[in-house]
Amino acid sequence: MSANEFTVQQLLERVNTTRRAEGQGNERVRQITARIVADLFRTIDELDVNADEFWAATDWLSRLGASGQMGLITAGLGFDRLLDIRADEADRRAGRAEGTPRAIEGPLYIAGAPLSRYETRLDEGEPRGEVLVMEGRVLDEQGQPVAGALVDVWHANEQGRYSHFDPEQPPYALRRRIETDAQGRYRFRSFLPPGYAIPPGSPTAELFEALDRHGNRPAHIHFLIAAPGQRLLTTQVNLPGDTFIDDDFAFATRDGLVLTLEPGTPPQGYESLGVNAPFTRVRFDFKLQRALDEDESKPLARMARVKA
Repeated sequence: MSANEFTVQQLLERVNTTRRAEGQGNERVRQITARIVADLFRTIDELDVNADEFWAATDWLSRLGASGQMGLITAGLGFDRLLDIRADEADRRAGRAEGTPRAIEGPLYIAGAPLSRYETRLDEGEPRGEVLVMEGRVLDEQGQPVAGALVDVWHANEQGRYSHFDPEQPPYALRRRIETDAQGRYRFRSFLPPGYAIPPGSPTAELFEALDRHGNRPAHIHFLIAAPGQRLLTTQVNLPGDTFIDDDFAFATRDGLVLTLEPGTPPQGYESLGVNAPFTRVRFDFKLQRALDEDESKPLARMARVKA
């Protein structure tokens, strides 16, 4: 065998061998890449993946990246929830106090939503479906109110679409930031959002059809909550009664995050939110963990963190 002919194992060793001067490159990247490449080599070898299957997969990955749906795949294949499970386990090992359960951010967060103090409306213009007012407090580990916390909230419209990813919606539609008052209180008006499904005919849908899995999410509302000295909380709450609440495509439903609805709540005291008839109210307090360092309290979503 010549120097340019390899067995599978020899090829893998050559691929994962460093040839540059010691100290160059990124050791962590080399370590992770070596594991991924080795696992893929074994998959191709042991499952007898042929050339057509391999190149079909690379074409699908190219189309997935171009579609901007990488975040849907990571959620749908369980990676987002896996990271939360590992973070929960690390907290338990460290004996950290429990707060409101974390839940996946999802791929549709947009920074810089309009900021209000204490209360705001996410919906705009004419009423859109059943009026919802969600209110509560942001608390610390001791149950004391956190004044000046930033509550970033966003959800889908009536068709299950998010602004900035739907050209028919204006910027920051159904997205707001709320600064809590001296009692740690927040409240907002919107409407009961629906669940939704991954886009039909998309690369994500192609894979899930091949896997014989649905791509539905139950109705939910996203939150990212930050305050100085407190650990950033990324979570989402679910509306009860949804068909997919126990069968979420993204595995994001968690105990303690399913809301209790109070339909028929009188409008008195909610006039500043434009409420003039009985509505559905939700009361929910968020409990934050104390941050161990400045990095844990940075008000940054996931992609902003890795680019910071």
